[in-house]
Amino acid sequence: MAASPKLPAFDPADPLGIDDLLEPEDLAVRDTVRSWAADRVLPYVADWYESGELPGIRELARELGSIGALGMSLDGYGCAGASAVQYGLACLELEAADSGIRSLVSVQGSLAMYAIHRFGSEAQKQTWLPRMAAGEVIGCFGLTEPDHGSDPANMRTHAKRDAGGDWVLNGRKMWITNGSVAGVAVVWAQTEEGIRGFVVPTDTAGFSAPEIKHKWSLRASVTSELVLDDVRLPADAVLPEVTGLRGPLSCLSHARYGIVWGSMGAARSSFEAAVEYAKSREQFGRPIGGFQLTQAKLADMAVELHKGILLAHHLGRRMDAGRLRPEQVSFGKLNNVREAIDICRTARTILGANGISLEYPVMRHATNLESVLTYEGTVEMHQLVLGKALTGLDAFR
Repeated sequence: MAASPKLPAFDPADPLGIDDLLEPEDLAVRDTVRSWAADRVLPYVADWYESGELPGIRELARELGSIGALGMSLDGYGCAGASAVQYGLACLELEAADSGIRSLVSVQGSLAMYAIHRFGSEAQKQTWLPRMAAGEVIGCFGLTEPDHGSDPANMRTHAKRDAGGDWVLNGRKMWITNGSVAGVAVVWAQTEEGIRGFVVPTDTAGFSAPEIKHKWSLRASVTSELVLDDVRLPADAVLPEVTGLRGPLSCLSHARYGIVWGSMGAARSSFEAAVEYAKSREQFGRPIGGFQLTQAKLADMAVELHKGILLAHHLGRRMDAGRLRPEQVSFGKLNNVREAIDICRTARTILGANGISLEYPVMRHATNLESVLTYEGTVEMHQLVLGKALTGLDAFR
């Protein structure tokens, strides 16, 4: 009788052996981004969060460009051409450091660069993408408005042609990541032809981006309003390859995919903090990790964390195969962000009062995830997307 093969040792950091699904190139991308975040973000992010600032954001962008993290899943124009799984792994490691850093990368690559790459003219691509991939130019994405978040079809920002063929934009956009530091904005507006996207250099007269203060979430991130007062653009500023909501919604789907992975990074960081604390914190004469109730919490957290990572990996493989549907992205975002928040809250209970301290990452991740839960589609919107897909009945209106 043949001997049974020797089983690999159980790895508490990878209890399902998910790393076995990754190629050496995948692991190299993950390790590069993890090392960068450990060196350039983790030692400082608590202070950035407490002060509500992201100092040196332009330098950070250039460094992220140098490791290929900006627009990394796009091809050509200086972009890395990485796989969807590799991009997802990068998002996980960035958000394990802080959601604000992942948001910087996501808005740059999955929204602003993606819009230009997919829908722009060759001249627009050549003008902007190489510099954005290098982090020399930061981009932002103007869709959400003060009165229109989940209902972008009724946006009030509008663009009109004048007699000479120029476009003139007027309107407001709200909650725009990177807005006040961006060199270029992709702005969506109503036109006589339908909703169109415009590539707007931020030094154009009439454009301003006042920064939004007094945030209790995503504090280590630049968030702005975009103000467009008679912003005059040449005829070729419009993205030529798309008309209607299909343009911005396809960009959002790409960004949501990154969130599916990124939210698990925040969850992993909080889970790891809880495990280490449970092994060292003593009550009643022994570490609290030796008590049944604490172990039950840790086991449940581990199950949801690694189920979420498996889901993200599955969606990444589907994206790489060209088979990922928007409804499946909604599935991933809805599940993973909700579970990430629950993991952070449970981790906070294990840390007790220390859980609210910035000496630990847990409360910072929990408050950040409250924003992640809302942006790129609220819980309710993704529930309705899935509800329509399951029943064939539209409950949005």
